[in-house]
Amino acid sequence: MTPKTVTVAHSPDSDDAFMFYALATDRLDTGGLEFQHILSDIETLNQRAHDERYDVSAVSIHAFAYLADKYALLASGASMGDRYGPKVVAKEAFRLSELRNRLIAIPGERTSAYLALRMVEPSMRTTVVPFDQIIDHVLDGKADAGLIIHEGQLTYADAGLTQIIDLGEWWYQETGLPLPLGGNVIRRAMGPDRIRQVARLLRESIQYALDHREEALAHAMRYARDLDTSRADRFVGMYVNELTVDYGERGRRAVRTFLDRAHALGLIPHAVPVEFVDA
Repeated sequence: MTPKTVTVAHSPDSDDAFMFYALATDRLDTGGLEFQHILSDIETLNQRAHDERYDVSAVSIHAFAYLADKYALLASGASMGDRYGPKVVAKEAFRLSELRNRLIAIPGERTSAYLALRMVEPSMRTTVVPFDQIIDHVLDGKADAGLIIHEGQLTYADAGLTQIIDLGEWWYQETGLPLPLGGNVIRRAMGPDRIRQVARLLRESIQYALDHREEALAHAMRYARDLDTSRADRFVGMYVNELTVDYGERGRRAVRTFLDRAHALGLIPHAVPVEFVDA
């Protein structure tokens, strides 16, 4: 019997590479399933999910608001910032109240980072720039400030930029909860049995990486974008941890609060019923 191929799409960064290490390197008994990994930036994945391009995909929690009819949110695979997260950075400090008068380079309009920033200031001017070009965009004077995600959260100061706001800390002060950034979703059309099987394997892959951290980190270093091992280990620890194995009650509440607040503020068009698929 020909093995069933499951397409899994995620970002080409160190935390996702760490998370999917066991599946990407055949460390797990998949029961005949073959996993095909597709790497792309998160905003592209957000857009492709509208067409159900992949069976499983990393998406922004913001984007999930527009996908809940097609995809279910897996209980494992979360990227959450617990008192840290995406940052607005600039060459020179300015007051948060001045955001509305500045041009901000953002990594995509469906990213959770952008949704959180709009909760802070809904009326700023923005320009969409690939996430890995935002720091240079600010340095070149093409934008007044940049909204940085991924490894740039640890490297922006090396480029001489200064922090205007850490959105993860801001969200914590607002709610006492971690900031939900990304999650793994699975196509509802796959059916309940296949969904549960894939959910279990994805959870096992995350747990395997945490249990075999040194080898998983060595694999992740291929995608660390100029981070040394120490910084890569720190970055992976920020976004692959107990909340990634399972959202838990606190993580589930964070997702629902984030989307409920966005709806109440008119930043997404409808309320989002959030279901979590357990392994």
